[in-house]
Amino acid sequence: MTTRIDRRFADLKKDGRAALVTFLMAGDPDPESSLAIISALPKAGADVIEIGMPFSDPMSDGPTIQAAGMRALKSGTTLRKTLELVRGFRKTDQQTPVVLMGYYNPIYVHGVERFLSDAIGAGVDGLIVVDLPPEEDDELCKPALKAGMNFIRLATPTTDDKRLPTVLQNTSGFVYYVSITGITGAAAPDADRVAQAVARIKRHTDLPIAVGFGVRDAARARAIAQGADGVVVGSALVEVLAKSLDKDGKATPATVPGVAALVSSLADGVRSARRLAAE
Repeated sequence: MTTRIDRRFADLKKDGRAALVTFLMAGDPDPESSLAIISALPKAGADVIEIGMPFSDPMSDGPTIQAAGMRALKSGTTLRKTLELVRGFRKTDQQTPVVLMGYYNPIYVHGVERFLSDAIGAGVDGLIVVDLPPEEDDELCKPALKAGMNFIRLATPTTDDKRLPTVLQNTSGFVYYVSITGITGAAAPDADRVAQAVARIKRHTDLPIAVGFGVRDAARARAIAQGADGVVVGSALVEVLAKSLDKDGKATPATVPGVAALVSSLADGVRSARRLAAE
């Protein structure tokens, strides 16, 4: 079964450029503002949208995304409301791939079978569940694949050639390469090392490789895009969102335009990489 994710990466490959993958937390700073922000992303230049599922113990996230999750939880965002957010987005956009990213606990509590049915009904195309290793594929990965949803796996600088085939075995959609060790937003990736890592992973799979962690501006997005099939940006977008809020943590008239402006700049950087590579 071909998903929106498969089609989007295939189309971008034909265009000769990388994808811009944007991450924001569902319900940050509140459900209504979150829908407005996410709905503005495709027009600003996002090719794939990752939406975080708020969770009270986000072990892989840095302070910026942790704070976003806390704002979302404070605003009453649940897994059910996260799916409602996707459903609202789908009312105006049936083309842009949507990936839910987060931790297994809320899905487990919701019930795997029910969650997959609800997520597909809402318009979700893929999942990234950071605390489910390949050894636990029977829990969610295989049921998701059977239901027609992409299950996207993380590879890191410490994922060696011996481990990589296990990681890739049931991965679909794309591979998310974490360009640095540690938590989100912690450091900046080295473009040359990233390109080498992407080339190594490509020896094991035909899937697109999207690179995330530490990409903060158009210049770095352009550098990463020259050696990858996708560039993932999260913490930088969440920071812009957070800085636009008022003293009570509420959205302001600057919130949606501020996030959209950074996405537009990042998209220009990603798209310019194709031109640089062709020169």
